[in-house]
Amino acid sequence: MTSVPTRWWQVGILLQIALRNLWASKARSAIVGGIILMGAVLVVVGSSLLDSIDAGMTGSIQGSLGGHIQVYDARSKDELALYGGMLGESQLHPIEDFEKVKRTLAAVPGVKMVVPMGIDQAMIATGNLFDVALEKLRADVRRIQAGDRSAQTAERYAAHKAHFRRMVTVLDGELRQASAIEDEGGPSGADRRRGREERARAISDGFWGGFDADPLPALEFLENRIAPQSLDGAWNFVRYVGTDIDAFFRAFDRTEIVEGTRVPPGQRGILLGKLYAEDYLKLRTARRLDKIRDARNIQGRTIAKDEELQRWVRENTHELRDILLQLDPIQAAEAGRRLREALGSKETGLEKLLVQLLTTDDSNFAARYRVFYDKVAPLLQLYVVRVGDSITISAPGKSGYVKSVTVKVWGFVQFRGLEKSALAGIMSLLDIVSFRDLYGHLTKEKAAEIEKLKVEAGLKHVSRENAEAELFGGGAPASEARATAFDENKVLDKRGSRPAPPGSFSPDEVDRGVALNAAVILDDPRRIPQGLGAVEAAAKRAGLTLKVVTWQQASGMIGQFVTLSRIILYTAVLIIFAVALVIINNAMVMATLQRVKEIGTMRAIGAQGRFVLVMMLVETVTLGLFFGLLGAGAGMGIVWLIRATGGIAARTDALYFFFSGPALMPALGATSLLASLVIVALVSVFSGLYPALLARRVTPLEAMSSDD
Repeated sequence: MTSVPTRWWQVGILLQIALRNLWASKARSAIVGGIILMGAVLVVVGSSLLDSIDAGMTGSIQGSLGGHIQVYDARSKDELALYGGMLGESQLHPIEDFEKVKRTLAAVPGVKMVVPMGIDQAMIATGNLFDVALEKLRADVRRIQAGDRSAQTAERYAAHKAHFRRMVTVLDGELRQASAIEDEGGPSGADRRRGREERARAISDGFWGGFDADPLPALEFLENRIAPQSLDGAWNFVRYVGTDIDAFFRAFDRTEIVEGTRVPPGQRGILLGKLYAEDYLKLRTARRLDKIRDARNIQGRTIAKDEELQRWVRENTHELRDILLQLDPIQAAEAGRRLREALGSKETGLEKLLVQLLTTDDSNFAARYRVFYDKVAPLLQLYVVRVGDSITISAPGKSGYVKSVTVKVWGFVQFRGLEKSALAGIMSLLDIVSFRDLYGHLTKEKAAEIEKLKVEAGLKHVSRENAEAELFGGGAPASEARATAFDENKVLDKRGSRPAPPGSFSPDEVDRGVALNAAVILDDPRRIPQGLGAVEAAAKRAGLTLKVVTWQQASGMIGQFVTLSRIILYTAVLIIFAVALVIINNAMVMATLQRVKEIGTMRAIGAQGRFVLVMMLVETVTLGLFFGLLGAGAGMGIVWLIRATGGIAARTDALYFFFSGPALMPALGATSLLASLVIVALVSVFSGLYPALLARRVTPLEAMSSDD
């Protein structure tokens, strides 16, 4: 009955002795404790940050492109890297029969969806300012030919003609200046001379005087001979994922339409990435204003102290061509009126008003930014591609030839929380059938169909040596061409219906064909390891040569970022506590040697060796836990302070992706606190074990014979 109180009494005595000894050597305790405190702070803060980044990146990747599991053909030369190099995915061996893959994997228990994917890049024809102006003029002609004789239409028609004529005049001056130092000889010189003649015709009074009499041929001349001479770039690269768009939206919950609508099922089309449109398709002046705003509001930069922001301001005031060429006389007059009213200016020239508006500094930027978007932007076409436009997408196909498809832009798309992440925000969504047309893979079915057509047409293979004889006689019997009646039934599909009209496709074409990879969505994301094994087993049973990887592996180096960061963190913690262990051990050894007489006296009055051992261990553990708790508390305070001040701002595109948003808001987890205390306790015990063993071996005789 007395053993328990006795043990508590012993613990109390041990704590008192430990605290007394630690206080007696305050300098040594402060040095050792400072190292432990720093390590505990690092564990708590670092683990909290990494846990938050891990959660953010998991949401970013799983909710945008990765899903839970990715599958691709095991015969691929390269590993799948969803966010890797621009052309890395094109080295994947195609999954030729996606329908079989989907049917096999969808039957696996726990699998919710299987979404076809193919990531690549292509070029899109975006047109230029001349195309925009011509479209306005063409619309006026259509209205007039439809019987619209209103004064408003007539005024707008005259303004659009005058506007286009002025644009050609500006273009002529630019091209003449550019060709002043070029050689007029050779084919290129002849092309330049012909271009000058065509521009001279498009500027002449005679051309515009006869425009109304027969506008359609005149419009065709302007479109085919004048607009292509524009110096504006008409091509842009676009990175896209070909997919079943309807299934993609159901699988990836971060996907949202910013403008426009989703591509209807069975329709060809593309959803352009909102960030891609902002970076590559937006009016340059507006884009620079947006970049200045983000730099000031998010990154804390100032125009007064930042040379890059100052350069953007100068470019805005000097590069007004794109704005001035967009505005016809009616729009230019309205823009001038709005700017005079907003700026309180008496300036009459539009160009000078724009310079005044765009000459910004830190004191007036916010107000001038609002004026631009409220007053000027509504009169402009901010994006060279708009919702509802049709664009031509071209890319080298698998066969090596350039493939092209024309699709409608149904809207702009982004991934929620990743709006400004270049890794995900530039991605566009293209319907899977158009992707297959661009990819141009010759499937076994198509090859068999081509071979059948060759047989029906009587074609045969001719070697290079015999080509001349076969084609031009040379003793070989000449083949006779014969007319063949066109059988309409041969253009019907297997179900006896006509192929889908251009711009659409039948629903079963979505699954029937090629995919480069596929995202597997599970019912329970926590069961990814089990799902991985089940999918692999199902693929093997079905004879599919698939490589099955987690979303983290499929993301390449991006997916390994948190793992690498965690390794770096714990390596730093290991180094700190290894140093702490050595220092604590040396300090306690010195303390033990200095206390030989005290320990021997304790042994002489009856203290057991075990008591001395525990006493020394309690001393080191008390020191470690005290400063470890202080460090954990300091770490909690730092985490709270970071959250209270708005988190850690994502100052780069990569950080925006890693943080899964504009700022990282670290959350304090119980795991971080527990880990720091466990590490401190273990370090304290191991560092104090050897000195404690030394103290245990001290005998009363050694104490009495000691000079100290």
